[in-house]
Amino acid sequence: MAEIRYDVVGIGNAIVDVLAHAEDRLLDELGLTKGAMTLIDEKQASRLYDRMGPAIECSGGSAANTIAGLASLGGKGAFIGKLRDDQLGAVFRHDIRSLGIAFESRLAADGAPTARCLIFVTADAERTMQTYLGASVDLRPDDIDEAIIAAAGITYLEGYLWDPPMAKEAFVKAAAVAHRAGRLVSLSLSDPFCVDRHRADFLDLVENHVDVLFANQEEIASLYQVDGFDDALQRVRGHCRVAALTRGGKGSLVISGDEIHVIDAEPVARVVDSTGAGDAYAAGFLFGLTRDFGLADCGRMASIAAAEVIGHFGARPEVSLKELMAKKIT
Repeated sequence: MAEIRYDVVGIGNAIVDVLAHAEDRLLDELGLTKGAMTLIDEKQASRLYDRMGPAIECSGGSAANTIAGLASLGGKGAFIGKLRDDQLGAVFRHDIRSLGIAFESRLAADGAPTARCLIFVTADAERTMQTYLGASVDLRPDDIDEAIIAAAGITYLEGYLWDPPMAKEAFVKAAAVAHRAGRLVSLSLSDPFCVDRHRADFLDLVENHVDVLFANQEEIASLYQVDGFDDALQRVRGHCRVAALTRGGKGSLVISGDEIHVIDAEPVARVVDSTGAGDAYAAGFLFGLTRDFGLADCGRMASIAAAEVIGHFGARPEVSLKELMAKKIT
């Protein structure tokens, strides 16, 4: 077996996030579905950007945020994603490498521009995401670096990238390479709308290719088309090695066979922006898993990481999660 050089390699949309505060009435004026992630085209992206208030721009994308959180915890991460060789592509590559994350994906010389996600954050901390996927959806099987996958303890897949057919093939290839190398595969369902669009594919992934599953209560209920969280809980049990299911302020449940751990939500003084909460949760959990912590401890670390992110504007940690864990976990 090859040497493990990376704790986790994430594969997902390489996106630059643009975050701005917004009033509910602006969402109504623009016809946006509050709290949802909606895919838009380049023309819509330009129109909405013109209506946003003062914004923060930083590299993002769900899986990339998770790997950034892993790096903040002291883990060694890598990321695979598709960028255009343009200004935003350079911003993304610089940002992710500055965190100590290995990013060797080649930049496209032509085609669609680098992806961006316009995030409208309302006073209740809900985020409404309008995403132009641009170059990120052009990820193909030949973009999967087999050497990096084989050298990573866990390969983490982002459900948001399941729309393009070639990206699906890239995910299946990555999972196969990881399992051949004796590694684990993890998947985040990402969004209930993603699950609705690709339920059969996601069920096949969860049952046949995924070892560690992340989902919130809406996503897991949608996956199994059941009304209640408890019913979904029973359905997912046994379909993958570990399922970590988040419930917002109610905390999370971690299931592995007959083992169930109820994890309390970490207290936070004020919820400012829920963007990236699930990404940070996955970072804490996967880091704990790579350090052979018990599932309850992995869940606690995940909860602490998520609480840090929702306490400020933006989807990535503002303090060292490694130092934060040292204070919180004794």
